[in-house]
Amino acid sequence: MRKILLGLILTAWMGLVSAAPPKQVVALHVENMTCPACSITIDKALDKVPGVTARRVDTQAATVIVTFDAERTNTAAIAKAITDAGFPATAKASANGG
Repeated sequence: MRKILLGLILTAWMGLVSAAPPKQVVALHVENMTCPACSITIDKALDKVPGVTARRVDTQAATVIVTFDAERTNTAAIAKAITDAGFPATAKASANGG
């Protein structure tokens, strides 16, 4: 009985894992960020982009790192939202050339 129950639990868990949406992370170079209020504006702009699940705004390094669901949005839409908020954004080249 334990083996059957354990098998059912593992099967259900594997189904949940495989159903998880694909996550992508993009680093963007963002211009005109000069103060903490800039990060609030960028956060609000990213709140309106469907699929954005996390972000880290670094005003000192002029970067925004965004985690998102690739089935719901893309890098271009994220950069456009930030740019439209008044902070021109472009994707940074990754170390692996992508």
